[in-house]
Amino acid sequence: MSNASKHPSQQIPIVEIVDPSEHSKHRLVGVERFFVQHKDHLKWVHFVMFWVFMVLLFVPLFLAEPLEQDTPLTNFTLFTNYLMWGLWFPLVFLSVVFTGRSWCGVLCPMGAASEWANNRGLGRKIPAFIRWEGTPIVSFLIITFLGQTVGVRDHPEALAEVFGGVMLVAIIVGYIWGKSQRAWCRHMCPIGLLLGLFSRLGMVQFISKKPKMGGDQYAENGFCPTMIDLRQKQESRHCIECFRCVVPDAKNSMMVRWRKPGEEVEKIGQHNGNAAEVWFFLLGVGSALGGFLWLVLPQYHAMRQKLGEWMIDQGWYWIGESGPWWLMSVHPERREVFNWLDFFSIIGFMTLVMVVFSVILGSINALAAMTAGSKGSHKSYRARYIELAYQYMPVAMVSLLLGLGGKLFEWFAIAGMSDGYILLVKLALFIISILWSLRLGWKILEQQGLRPVNRALPMLFGLAGSVFVGLCWWPALFGV
Repeated sequence: MSNASKHPSQQIPIVEIVDPSEHSKHRLVGVERFFVQHKDHLKWVHFVMFWVFMVLLFVPLFLAEPLEQDTPLTNFTLFTNYLMWGLWFPLVFLSVVFTGRSWCGVLCPMGAASEWANNRGLGRKIPAFIRWEGTPIVSFLIITFLGQTVGVRDHPEALAEVFGGVMLVAIIVGYIWGKSQRAWCRHMCPIGLLLGLFSRLGMVQFISKKPKMGGDQYAENGFCPTMIDLRQKQESRHCIECFRCVVPDAKNSMMVRWRKPGEEVEKIGQHNGNAAEVWFFLLGVGSALGGFLWLVLPQYHAMRQKLGEWMIDQGWYWIGESGPWWLMSVHPERREVFNWLDFFSIIGFMTLVMVVFSVILGSINALAAMTAGSKGSHKSYRARYIELAYQYMPVAMVSLLLGLGGKLFEWFAIAGMSDGYILLVKLALFIISILWSLRLGWKILEQQGLRPVNRALPMLFGLAGSVFVGLCWWPALFGV
């Protein structure tokens, strides 16, 4: 864990600041003026989004079961499910490449509800356990595991429980902690952590017109709702793009600029790459992978059988009983009833996949970092390891996009596209993501001081890591 995560107010190492006049060349003045002129309307956008969210989550609970011949166009429950997993997740996830965390600041009903509660709340100081950078990782893992055991992708009750529960916690956190701040968005939101990590690949950057040397700092008493010291902002992950810091004609405000995709990752050493994000990358992607592989791999069923036999031998017959509805899927009307054996098997298999994935990819990255050092990198092993871990982001992002947002491709089939062509689209996305990951690895090694001729061996390990990520997701996306 980085020192900055232990002591948020502590200054992190000095980084190079680019001449702001260079950034001004790609400034998006029209975007700035639009959002500044309409900033008073955002509260109404949040209001509408909140109630749309409530309708999508809770109305299906009171509707009759869909018929076999129903489709998302004829049944509201199926429509809601497709809207969440076929449109909302993949499009929001993909949007970070083009617009950063604009969902969080402009549209997200959870963050807006948390801030609304904060403006009427207790205003207590944000405690250390919330400021800890591992908190959103734990939050993400809890939601990921719970989502699988309750069937969040299949059952409206599970969807309401998971997303409604997250909304409730966001409101409670906002009410208790912080003053005119979004402690939830900065420190605890599992979705925000995911979007924040991959927003580093994004094409939009908010940067100070008069940047101050010293690198990113945490500022609870500042103007930013996610507690960024705006003058020293260099990283994108915590910026929710609320536009409150943007005043187009002011000399000391923030400005919005366009940048090429992946620019921040190419120079991650100047943008506060940190161990907490690497841990999340490994554990988060690994847990999500496990959440898909248990559905398709025969090894899961073999493990479940062995575990069940062993527990029966111990006389633990309760494993065949169903647990509470809020902990596992109990839907006899849909012919799906999990018992404690299912619960522990799913959790155990996902944990195993997460650990194995993290160890293997982490080891490959360690070899890349070691060879980079042997080839003349001027940075420490720890710095090399952290920076090179970011090169796998594109292939991991595409894997998550195709996995969690796989329903998006259902409409390709409805539109008449054959399975073969859909497969080609997925393969093309995978190939592009691997090539992008390789380019990021090449540029990161350049920033670490390696000459082109000395980058070949570390790049081989980078290629191995990217291919490993792709192969891990292959059964879940393309079949065993």
